[in-house]
Amino acid sequence: MIAGTPDRVCRTLAAVQAVAPLIAAGRDDFDGGRRLPDAVFGALADAGLFRLWLPEALGGPELSPFEFMSVVEAASALDGSVGWLVGNGGGMSRIGGYLGEAVARDWFADRHSFVASSTGAVGTAIPVDGGYRVSGRWPFGSGAHHATRFMVLASVKPEDPDAPLICCYPGRGDVTILDNWHVSGLRGTGSCDFEARDIFVPAAHAHPFLGLRPTQAGLLYRMPPSSVFAWSICGVPLGIASGAIASFAELACRKSRLGTRALLRDRETVQATVGRTRAMLRAARAFLIDAMRDLMAVTETGGEWLVEARATIRIANAHAAETAMSITDMLAASAGTAAIFETCSLERAVRDVHAAVKHIAMSPNNYIIAGRLALGLDPGTARF
Repeated sequence: MIAGTPDRVCRTLAAVQAVAPLIAAGRDDFDGGRRLPDAVFGALADAGLFRLWLPEALGGPELSPFEFMSVVEAASALDGSVGWLVGNGGGMSRIGGYLGEAVARDWFADRHSFVASSTGAVGTAIPVDGGYRVSGRWPFGSGAHHATRFMVLASVKPEDPDAPLICCYPGRGDVTILDNWHVSGLRGTGSCDFEARDIFVPAAHAHPFLGLRPTQAGLLYRMPPSSVFAWSICGVPLGIASGAIASFAELACRKSRLGTRALLRDRETVQATVGRTRAMLRAARAFLIDAMRDLMAVTETGGEWLVEARATIRIANAHAAETAMSITDMLAASAGTAAIFETCSLERAVRDVHAAVKHIAMSPNNYIIAGRLALGLDPGTARF
């Protein structure tokens, strides 16, 4: 937890821990159902974990980025799929800062409201009287089975690949979920494809993807949306790694290597691995926090400093993801054959973290953007 977090975050973190027994009891169903059980999802929603960035003016907690990350890490330490949906669902509640107040109040009146988002494909949005006719298929709709709204990217000029994109928010009844989430890690996220065919989306349920104007005054809603979106999930791999360290420490206190009676914890190589992974985790987290502080400081100034801060936070995301993956792999290697059994929490941590770091927000391509800027080139893309 970040030093100085207020009581509201302590209460939220306590709520996360209160759900831990339910998560542990239902975890076997995560993989089989390829989604969170309704009881687990409902408990997370009741705890307010899908409205962490809802504006205070709309009755939400409007957590700071650092507070938000501490909650996502805590949830991810319990289970990667749970943390992924808290990061995505809690993160998407920030749209209350971009939509009209009446729309936002209506959508988030129910604590079980959840917005599944996808920026992995671009649909079409044909302008019509009062809104758009939207069609398309979008991948990776995390939490799709429980979603009340879906955020999709669409182009109003599909014939022009450089045309500005808009975000549209069809309702659950407007989309068809395609049950294709058969994957190795983060199985419980239910991140299925979904599609819409010539549905009507009111203009009040859409906004620009880039260059949008916030409807709420908070700093969170004035920061670059792409950067904020990336931040919303960057705590997941760190939380998975933190949980893996705790799980390995518990395992090392009771397990011996095959053919010996010595406990793992008594081996200096194991002790060094635990110490090293703790240092790696804290260093990666510190870089993320430093990058976010810079972004917050220069949000109002614009210009090259803001561009630099956006690039830096992206490489901090990529670095954190790579570090978390290295931590879980190191611990699994030290655990030996125990880590290949599904009954071992390290086995799940390895699968989940390897799936999480594939997300574009944490892609190694982010290093290219920062490298281009450092070499005097343009960033090569506007989506960072």
